[in-house]
Amino acid sequence: MSRAGRAYVAVTYVFLYLPLLVLGINSVNASRFGTRWDGFTLSWYSRIADSPQLVDAALNSLGVAAASATLATLLGTLGAMALYRCRSRGRQALHGLLLIVVMSPDIVLGISLLVLFIVLHLTLGFVSLLLAHITFCLPFVAVTVYSRLAGFDPRILEAARDLGASEWRTALEVVLPLAAPAVAAGWLLSLTLSLDDVIVSFFVTGPTFDILPLRIYSMVRLGVKPEVNALAVILFVVPLTLVTLAHLLLKEEPR
Repeated sequence: MSRAGRAYVAVTYVFLYLPLLVLGINSVNASRFGTRWDGFTLSWYSRIADSPQLVDAALNSLGVAAASATLATLLGTLGAMALYRCRSRGRQALHGLLLIVVMSPDIVLGISLLVLFIVLHLTLGFVSLLLAHITFCLPFVAVTVYSRLAGFDPRILEAARDLGASEWRTALEVVLPLAAPAVAAGWLLSLTLSLDDVIVSFFVTGPTFDILPLRIYSMVRLGVKPEVNALAVILFVVPLTLVTLAHLLLKEEPR
């Protein structure tokens, strides 16, 4: 690579990661306003635990994320297995419908779900938020698991059927163990998407149920406080760890 190319790559990475570096430094800066360095401190992180509103919002976020990730993984895995075993002409159309949800802008998805819940007279709160998170997490799970299944040697399934295994036994004892890394990766990705979501959650949650991303958004509107920097670092590190684990699981070659 030429010097100009290396310089371009360096500038690009600096542009991408410098804000994150500044955020991390300010989260351990004793200065409340972040205009100067007043020494190292972890007090801003400890203050998060001292705020009942932030703790309640964090627990709500974890509950919704775990529930939506689990249900989306269950439904998405079943859908991926159905697409894999389906041999009709409509399989590509169904796969395309999943990709449409993945590529749809969050604001479009949020508004459409809000209109649907209003038509169904569903009170906005935990249930509406859970259904919305399942909706945008499910296609990611289905696509991830289906990509794994598409790399299987079909002779494995033929051998199972030749040995007398039923459809359910083949699915549970052959297909599911081979797809386990993709299923786990799909669950981790769903958990990450749910924890990070702001736009869809803004439309479908009610005033009585608060989650951490929306709480941070409301805090930022009044000015960036040191506690917000600490929360942002936590929300960056946790999803990054989950995505890394998902990547490591997906790197395993199908047996």
